Amino acid sequence: MTDPWEPLYSRVDDGAVVIGVTAGEAHCNSRGLVHGGLISALADNAMGLSCVQAHRDAGNEVAGAVTVTLHVDFLRPAKQGQWLEFTTTAIKTGRSMDMAQGKVTADGRDCAFVSATFSVVSA
Repeated sequence: MTDPWEPLYSRVDDGAVVIGVTAGEAHCNSRGLVHGGLISALADNAMGLSCVQAHRDAGNEVAGAVTVTLHVDFLRPAKQGQWLEFTTTAIKTGRSMDMAQGKVTADGRDCAFVSATFSVVSA
């Protein structure tokens, strides 16, 4: 469920799932910096969607992907009012496990690198 983060924007761009959002007050702490938890959750969401999309592109229907591991390297803070973009891609898909990676930008500047492993949920 992404209701607390709306409005979210998304697109599939050459096999990669991209999610975007303008950082609002609800996304930030009292200092106007975007919560790391929001960045982690949306990156996780985008990477899982990228894995599911990669399966679909290969003609394999899956019900979803469940996070096994999530790794986030925070590079610099994102601030309220900035456009956050989560660009992720599946780097390996299999029958039972997938891997994905990506980056998060704030107004076009890298603010985090992300990677994850997912358990594939069969259709």
